[in-house]
Amino acid sequence: MFHDIYPKKLDNHFVDCAPEEKDFIFIFQGTGRKDDTLVMKKEADETISFPTLAQVKAAEPGASFTYRYLFTIEEDRFFLLERAVPEHLPEGFKPEILRSVRYTSPRYLSFAATVGYHLFNWNRDNRFCGRCGAETVHDTKERAFKCPVCGNMIFPRIQPAVIIGLRHGDAICTSRYAGRPGVRGRALLAGFCEIGETAEETVAREVMEEVGLKVKNVTYYKSQPWGFESDLLLGYWAEVDGDTDITLDKEELESAEFVRRSELEEMGNLNSLTATMIEAFRRGEV
Repeated sequence: MFHDIYPKKLDNHFVDCAPEEKDFIFIFQGTGRKDDTLVMKKEADETISFPTLAQVKAAEPGASFTYRYLFTIEEDRFFLLERAVPEHLPEGFKPEILRSVRYTSPRYLSFAATVGYHLFNWNRDNRFCGRCGAETVHDTKERAFKCPVCGNMIFPRIQPAVIIGLRHGDAICTSRYAGRPGVRGRALLAGFCEIGETAEETVAREVMEEVGLKVKNVTYYKSQPWGFESDLLLGYWAEVDGDTDITLDKEELESAEFVRRSELEEMGNLNSLTATMIEAFRRGEV
């Protein structure tokens, strides 16, 4: 999946430090929407690279920017350029739609971009304390914002959501989202965990809400960090309990149907947990 970058490994321990000339700089633009961009260089073969501090400084000499350490992958360190966008970008670099990194390489840089985007959104959204309204400051010991007035500590938020492989015999329930005309690939039923709810209870509730079916034998499969939406995706398998007639939630879904294993097309890109689960079912691995 997208985060499988072995033998490289993400080291997300927080360090309060300044970037060096060779460190990578993430320059995001946007307000948390689908068309948010990241400054990168994309080659014809879909390989990507990000500007280093040295390249940013050379393109914008004399500029005074603030950089925030994010994480390290092996020997590569990544920093966020905070609350600014350079007027001049390094040669060959330009803003690209962030979601395009799902289909680029090397994989560890693609994954780094999504984790960086998760932290960019958190950094942008917590400039002020939600408890008293005062302007926050970065803590120097932990990855957190601290309110200098009331002491409130704000850590990066992770939203748990379930991806559901709903099975009935030799078929799996696939769906298409409503209101997304450009997205034609198969999806699985999914939804966010609500307050006071276990992930297994979320599976049962979402299946009932979206297709009107009861479930049994809910079992955990795999998880995946999904920085595009600040989510932690939790994959579950479940079986239909009883009636299999679908009652579609037309506000959420355009369609939903049970598709036999032999009728599923091969999933060409296994970056997402959804695609991985559909392909595992198609191959008879589950």
